[in-house]
Amino acid sequence: MTDATLRGAEPPTVRDALECNDPLPGTAGFAGAIDGRLVRDVLGRVPLFVETEPGTDEAGPRWAFEPTTLESPTLFPAGAAAPVDGPVPERESRWPLPDPDPLGPESALEGLENAIETATNAVRRDDRDIAVAFSGGVDSALVAALLDAPLYVVGFPDSHDVAAARTAADAMGRDLAVVELEPADLERAAPEVARATGRTNAMDVQIALPLYLVGERVAADGFDALAVGQGADELFGGYEKVVRLDHRVDAETTRGAVREGIRSLPAQLPRDVLTIEATGLEPVAPFLHDAVVDAALRLPDELLADDDERKRGFRRVAAEYLPDEVAARDKKAVQYGSLVARELDRLARQAGYKRRIDDHVTKYVAALLEDGPTRRE
Repeated sequence: MTDATLRGAEPPTVRDALECNDPLPGTAGFAGAIDGRLVRDVLGRVPLFVETEPGTDEAGPRWAFEPTTLESPTLFPAGAAAPVDGPVPERESRWPLPDPDPLGPESALEGLENAIETATNAVRRDDRDIAVAFSGGVDSALVAALLDAPLYVVGFPDSHDVAAARTAADAMGRDLAVVELEPADLERAAPEVARATGRTNAMDVQIALPLYLVGERVAADGFDALAVGQGADELFGGYEKVVRLDHRVDAETTRGAVREGIRSLPAQLPRDVLTIEATGLEPVAPFLHDAVVDAALRLPDELLADDDERKRGFRRVAAEYLPDEVAARDKKAVQYGSLVARELDRLARQAGYKRRIDDHVTKYVAALLEDGPTRRE
């Protein structure tokens, strides 16, 4: 935080971005109030909320960095700038996501390598004790190799993520702290996650719970920040849908589908940022630095994904730092790899929220938030 009203970047940088309409001014994101305007960076890496329907009580806050301090919070749009006391813009109104032409493969790879180095150096310049949320996949493994920080994995004892993290840490010659979960951890933490993020839907809570529970342990061990590999799948072509170009995407090319994925980040990132901050830690996401985003937007199709390999260019960079077996790894989504989704579903059913009930896990989380962890007959 640079001051009480602006987070993420220094005011001169944000003013220059406003004056030059520069969507990627070399930061890891920013949001807040500056010179009478609310602003949020193009990827929404810093959460910013405004009152959906501001009342007449002048003493109440008009905007906040956390949803819990507002009566009826809504996300301020990413890439927008608007008067602090004015209406909330409905769409990007200042910084659209850039759409550069792709580079040739060699130039694109060189640019990506340099960008990741720039992002890493930016993290290292800050005086923080950092730990890494480590799943054994290529994303978190590269973060771990670049930052040379302690590794923590979270999951149930028989989970894919715990097993994968152990083998990856062994291959990298690194120590690993394992945060083994039990069902009571989910029952206790689910309402905390829902409260911090302002979200009770099953998918968001399932994704956030592993971050929260690993963050608790990292904070208890005395660290200041938690580094994550967030953004790599969206930036570099990590999803099946960017290859299949099925009903989940509107684009007709892999690059177009990847761009759609990048544009989904502003809705996702507040969940992760608020979850980590709720544990008392600062989130660190090197792959979401402006330099890396710019380099990712310039990757050609052949360095993104096809039927044989996803995140091809990213893996080629990762192979410079990681054993081949780790650089080539895919991973399960965290809610499945940690078995959090399975166990939360089981808790919901045990509490009486059967699968035949629409969105039964969401209803269970909402009940925990309202009443605390109770059992239903």
